[in-house]
Amino acid sequence: MTDAESTGEPGPDRGWDGAELDLEAYLARIGHAGDRSPTEATLRALHRAHVLGVPFENLEIVLGRPVPLDLPALQDKIVRRARGGYCFEHARLFAAALERLGFGVGGLTSRVGMGSGRVRPATHAVLRVETAETAETGRVWICDVGFGGSPLEPLELADGARTSADGWEFRLERTATPLGATAEAEEWTLHERRGAGEDWSDLHAFTLNPQYAIDWAVGNHYVSTHPRSPFVRRPIVQRTGPDVRQALYGATWVTTARADGSRLTRELKPREVPEVLGDVFGIGLDAADAEALAGAVERLPADGPVGVPAG
Repeated sequence: MTDAESTGEPGPDRGWDGAELDLEAYLARIGHAGDRSPTEATLRALHRAHVLGVPFENLEIVLGRPVPLDLPALQDKIVRRARGGYCFEHARLFAAALERLGFGVGGLTSRVGMGSGRVRPATHAVLRVETAETAETGRVWICDVGFGGSPLEPLELADGARTSADGWEFRLERTATPLGATAEAEEWTLHERRGAGEDWSDLHAFTLNPQYAIDWAVGNHYVSTHPRSPFVRRPIVQRTGPDVRQALYGATWVTTARADGSRLTRELKPREVPEVLGDVFGIGLDAADAEALAGAVERLPADGPVGVPAG
């Protein structure tokens, strides 16, 4: 343990339980063997390792099980059993790791729009992070490790900030939404450009209103149980690589190439889904869960949507 690693206790119910994290096991899970000091360089390395190493998935919901956000449950599922999770699980675990390493960590929630132009519930979890350099430089970072098609690196919290790590292009835009005649709300929107020459598409928008673990528990309950939530309808699994992004929506397997945004779509038989999860997404299920998942996919309506937003 380095001097930068802390016990992570900023205040009752406002921290992320960094002291409870099995740090060695988590770092081994994401494949990070580098520096642990709370610097910008370390943050970039951790963010990249987490996004590349841990898939996005909602399989527990499809299998009829709850999605707990307490750290012991997340360590058991994501670290020890090498499963994935969706945004609340990713962000909660990553927050604990950053807090343990001495970063300043705050939670935020975002509204997933995906270019719809609609105001949707704030049900996506992201992190506001300060590094050892922040006191001197003023630079603050947004970490979005649980979107499915997440940026590989954090983005600076600055209007027009961009990242194009490995050719995946994202940028932040600051806007002001009027609140009556005398006030306005500052909002930040994450955009993605999915191929050379393509237009930017908005993904989600957030404010800087702080959110704590208890707030995420409320959003998690809605997303994992509400009948209109896309995550209760069908399996949604994503994994980002340096060159391609793999996604599974029900039995529809989509591969997106980084270089030009081209997509290859394949329809799987329900019994093929567990095998593809293991071979392509790195998610291994035991025989009972594989059988239950195949059955759930087999019962899906044939005309369901493919482009389900991550969150």
